[in-house]
Amino acid sequence: MKKTLTFFLFVAFLCLCTQTALLQEKKQEEEKQEKQELKTEATTEVPKKATPSYNPAGRKDPFRDLLTAQEETTTAPAEGEPQISIDNITLIGIAKARGQYTAIVTGPEDFPIFIKVGHKFTDGFVLKIDESKIIFRKTKERGVLLFEPKDIVKEINLEEIR
Repeated sequence: MKKTLTFFLFVAFLCLCTQTALLQEKKQEEEKQEKQELKTEATTEVPKKATPSYNPAGRKDPFRDLLTAQEETTTAPAEGEPQISIDNITLIGIAKARGQYTAIVTGPEDFPIFIKVGHKFTDGFVLKIDESKIIFRKTKERGVLLFEPKDIVKEINLEEIR
């Protein structure tokens, strides 16, 4: 009688162990599926903002800059080109990785942007990045090409950071 009781308890224990192992595997599979679903949701295309356009239809354009003597030629910016002017950029920080500096800046909407040397903006590009400053080369002013490009320096005071 003792032998059958111990045998029965041993078999019940084995069944219980295998059942818990199966439940753990099922939970792991569900977690993997949830992660894959989150990845697919994160990679779905985000709708792009529609930029407003103005059609004068023979009338004067109220948005045209009257200070410039030339007519501005409005061209649609290339896909992925930032719509930020150098004057609207605020330097937050500079990081160095693999011997190359990366500047962290914000635009008018206060979203951080990571830029490197050569990054283009609507009115210029990044010329140089040092450990405490970034130098922009401004080639346009209000959409009109400049005769002589301007260098604009934005600095971080290292003493304030420390």
